[in-house]
Amino acid sequence: MGLFPAPIYAETVLEHNFRDAQRFFLEALLELHYAHTLMLARQGIIPEASARACIQALNALNRSELHSVRYDGKYEDLFFYIESRLEALAGAEHAGRMHTARSRNDICIALYRMISRRETLNILKALSGLRGTLIGLARQHAADLMPAYTHTQPAQPTTLGHYLMAYVEVLGRDQQRLQAAYATINRSPLGACAITTTGFPIDREYIAAQLGFEGLQLNSYGAIAATDYLTELAGAVATAMANLGKFTQDLLLWCNPTLGFVRLTDAWVQISSIMPQKRNPVPLEHTRILASRALSEAQAVFTCVHNTPFGDINDSEDDIQPLVFTMTANAQRALKLINGVLADAEFNTLRMSELASADFLTVTELADTLVRGEDLSFRDAHHLVSAAVRVLEGRYSATAMAAATVELASATIGRSLRLSVDELIAALDPRHFVDIRTIAGGPGALDAALTAATFDAANAAHWIREKEQRLAESAAQLREASDTLLA
Repeated sequence: MGLFPAPIYAETVLEHNFRDAQRFFLEALLELHYAHTLMLARQGIIPEASARACIQALNALNRSELHSVRYDGKYEDLFFYIESRLEALAGAEHAGRMHTARSRNDICIALYRMISRRETLNILKALSGLRGTLIGLARQHAADLMPAYTHTQPAQPTTLGHYLMAYVEVLGRDQQRLQAAYATINRSPLGACAITTTGFPIDREYIAAQLGFEGLQLNSYGAIAATDYLTELAGAVATAMANLGKFTQDLLLWCNPTLGFVRLTDAWVQISSIMPQKRNPVPLEHTRILASRALSEAQAVFTCVHNTPFGDINDSEDDIQPLVFTMTANAQRALKLINGVLADAEFNTLRMSELASADFLTVTELADTLVRGEDLSFRDAHHLVSAAVRVLEGRYSATAMAAATVELASATIGRSLRLSVDELIAALDPRHFVDIRTIAGGPGALDAALTAATFDAANAAHWIREKEQRLAESAAQLREASDTLLA
């Protein structure tokens, strides 16, 4: 029979959890103490004299000492250590009343949610910054031709603006998913106590408002047992990081001199220790691995809570939270890094335009022109153009392509063409290809897409500012209420 804690338990679990609580939860825990004490006094559950003594003790705590004290095994965790400091400052009679009508269960879940909501807003700000940069680049390059690829092969002409707007829309959906996760996270579990609430007449709504929550996680059992506030955030982060990885992979390919679409400025390249010519775009590689790390950490969150009991259980508490915040930190690093790279990147639009005019990329429009001008079915037009492509054996020019189409018409569709060679050559112009595609979402309809994206991005940025302002206001109200009680 030994005394608690067993040395190995302290070394492998409690010491780590103590340091994690200092790093992530200390300030939130103190805010929660203020709010709960004010609520108890407001409801007449504890005497005002005790509430004042507790608030004075909270004010007197040495924050620097709380952040730096080392775990010694005397107290199980940071919560009990702070409770001991409050007892020393306010007296056990007063400090002991502070824990009326609550449990470490609802306290801890509240702390997790408070830090998770902050991290969610930080990721949203990073997404918003990247989205704004890309909208600016898309507007700048709205008309710059480039080849679009399918199955990694040249497919059709588009514009750089059209390509960038595709990822802008993805970022918008990433923001929506994170906003939904924030709404789930920012619900107060306080008042659930251990799992069944309390017989004291507490005011759950009051303490929720004091701490910036936007309503309650209502059912007390679910407030303690449910982990979907974690997994929804992890799912949104995983999706955003998978999206970012795909985009980053394209940029890395574009930096290859063989393609030469993007050149990073000297501030963003690293040299080789042996090859004097190298300009390695390693910040994009760091973006990719940081996104992959955040994605894998998000998957680990799901793994940790999978098949655990629906109740109070440590698997979804102390040890998993640092993993959540490592995930959010890596996601932020990846988003900020690629935003910085893109803000300084140089796009070789001349090279892009050259490749948009090569490799038969416009022959889809040639087939469409035959449908319109020759009254052919698309399948017949496709067969004729395909035959002309095969005859040229990879040696593309608009003139040769038009001539071959005219020459093969009789054998392929049973008659000669009414359209002239010049009209067919005009159909093969990549600028014409882009300009005629004015259907919503096409490269010829980019102005409307840019307007809509700019408006939506502004709304998303406003949403972030509103949430940050709400949290700041609740913190100010909490300080004011504490000062008023003392006064």
